[in-house]
Amino acid sequence: MTTRHRTIAATAVAGLVIAGANLMGAGVAYADDVKPSVPPGTEPTASAPVAIDSNAPGLKIPQGGTLAPVKVLDIAEVVEDLGGEQRRQETNQTVMMALQSEVLFPENSAVFNAQAAARIQAIAAEINTQKATRVRVFGFTDDQGSYEHGKELSKQRADAVQAELAKTVTNPGVVFDVRGYSEDYPIADNGTEEGRKKNRRVEITFPRSVGG
Repeated sequence: MTTRHRTIAATAVAGLVIAGANLMGAGVAYADDVKPSVPPGTEPTASAPVAIDSNAPGLKIPQGGTLAPVKVLDIAEVVEDLGGEQRRQETNQTVMMALQSEVLFPENSAVFNAQAAARIQAIAAEINTQKATRVRVFGFTDDQGSYEHGKELSKQRADAVQAELAKTVTNPGVVFDVRGYSEDYPIADNGTEEGRKKNRRVEITFPRSVGG
């Protein structure tokens, strides 16, 4: 059973600075400590708009008004299972899968539990179907404990997920961008345990194939 949400948000322009590399499994994994200028996943995915002259006579609004600047809107469909353990977000160009840490790891650990590998392998199979060549694996924690401990733990968990993905992803040229963000970019209220559970997560993001 799933719950579905459709959200519309204005896209924001962002850049991720990628530095350093090491060879892991089927692809190359990159990571650095540079924070993005906006939260991960809010980069623009919609195509550039058709150029419009807001001062064109045919677009004039009564009393001499003009159109506001054109904005590109991105439509995202979010599907979350009933317990919130797994969340899928799709835009016209990307797929993002978020797994709560509890379904992958014991508390305060980056060692997989018995069910973790099967969940990650299912995502790897979809990456193969989409023929993705670049995959982002980002780890996050709640705000409990020190920021530095959260940074280390979130990165270790992202590394573990990337290593498991690399066992099943078949594209030899795939590039992994692997990062740990500690308590940055929460998606829920850290003031409740329910919210903290959602914030303790690993996100796997990859592009959709054309027509997919």
